[in-house]
Amino acid sequence: MITMSRPSEMLLTTGGLGYMRPASGTWGSLPPIIIAYPMLLLGIGPGHDLAWVYYLVLALIFIIYSGACVLLGHEAEAKWGKDPSEVVADETAGQCLTLMMIPAGMCSCTLTTMGAVMGAFFLFRGFDILKPWPAGAMQKIAGGWGILLDDIFAGIMAGIALIILNVIN
Repeated sequence: MITMSRPSEMLLTTGGLGYMRPASGTWGSLPPIIIAYPMLLLGIGPGHDLAWVYYLVLALIFIIYSGACVLLGHEAEAKWGKDPSEVVADETAGQCLTLMMIPAGMCSCTLTTMGAVMGAFFLFRGFDILKPWPAGAMQKIAGGWGILLDDIFAGIMAGIALIILNVIN
């Protein structure tokens, strides 16, 4: 059996959330939501003076979990197989991208902020599960990049969908 260090495993599984069933990817998408939503409610987000704090926090989470996928993905695949469900660092990173794309107009009051965060969550999960092109094609890449890139594309597509929803409303 292949072993990996405990810190590596904790990063790749987002603190063990990758072991949660069912739908480990959904569990891995929750930490950025849990961090972003209170910041948005406190006025630390798009369209506010402290927006930079919101973007910095989400960017750091994105960089840390993306880096874990890229640098440790080969170890994860050696231990668990191709794009293993235990690895949810990719979902954590991808969800950050969608949250960073929430338009300021969607954060004007508590109700619209809740709708924006829920929209970001469900859109990201939808695109991550359905994997429309080019997201699905990215999974064919070996190692950490193959684990991560489909979620980056899903995060971007979900963010674009949020922007479109904001424009048509």
